[in-house]
Amino acid sequence: MSRYLERAEHAARLIDVHLNLMLDQSSTSGDHRWRRVLQCLSTSAIQNPPTDTQAIMELLMFKPGKGHSIVSCIGLARENSRQVREQISSEMWEQLNRLFHEVKRPEVERFWDSEPIEFLHSVREKAHLFQGVTDSTMSHGEGWQFIQLGRFIERAAATATLLDVHFSAMQQTAEEDPDLDEHLEWIGLLKSCTAFEAYCKVYTAEVSPTRVAEFLLLDDEFPHSIRFAIDMVHSALCAISSASPARKAERAQKLTGRMRASLSFGQIDEILAGGLHGYLAGIERQCVQIHTAIHQIYINYPIQSALEA
Repeated sequence: MSRYLERAEHAARLIDVHLNLMLDQSSTSGDHRWRRVLQCLSTSAIQNPPTDTQAIMELLMFKPGKGHSIVSCIGLARENSRQVREQISSEMWEQLNRLFHEVKRPEVERFWDSEPIEFLHSVREKAHLFQGVTDSTMSHGEGWQFIQLGRFIERAAATATLLDVHFSAMQQTAEEDPDLDEHLEWIGLLKSCTAFEAYCKVYTAEVSPTRVAEFLLLDDEFPHSIRFAIDMVHSALCAISSASPARKAERAQKLTGRMRASLSFGQIDEILAGGLHGYLAGIERQCVQIHTAIHQIYINYPIQSALEA
């Protein structure tokens, strides 16, 4: 539930930012940007993805399936919340159910044609509202910790993918000063992570690729940085492990502990010298390993281990 809702909010934010960037750049650069959006939202599994802007946006907004669009993510989040209905608050269910019916309205595609920005803002705001309702109405026990776990695993992986795709597409070293068009692209990357204002408070408004990478990778206070997300994943795992000591969660905790150490003591110049693509690919791979370990420990465990516990 939590991962799908985080994915929907991330997709809505990314599309919103790129729609606004279309106002400042040529159609050629816009085409390249939308192909990057497809890569960032992990749609590589879709066969023969569209090439024109309108078809790409329809795919990212409305395509049914396994989490490839905003509507499908919200639908899957609602289905998962229905299965744990007794574990969440009535306010959480009402908020998610309301969001689901809003995006599934018959006239929603006409609304997308006329007011896409308003639609995307609505998805983002209601996803944020769901998080606030969750924190305010649900006991901060094991179930709440699983919600944090899902949210921040998804966020860490999504931010790593976003950084990797963006830096690869720019085809420049992080030490170079960006020109005007590239400057807009780096600002767009920060806004895609809701990071522009927070970045400016740390580094001023002078945007450089090295500082952008450092902030989104290694900042320990910004909620959408990879380091912050992994810290939250580790904290949630420790809390869940304490609440369920019969489950052996050492592998998942070791994986998150290793990532925390790498991000806590990492230096951006060393990361860039060693290859940013390889470093980010390693983060994405480790997020998958953590997800798999959690699934094996807490969800798809052998029945015999449950009986012994």
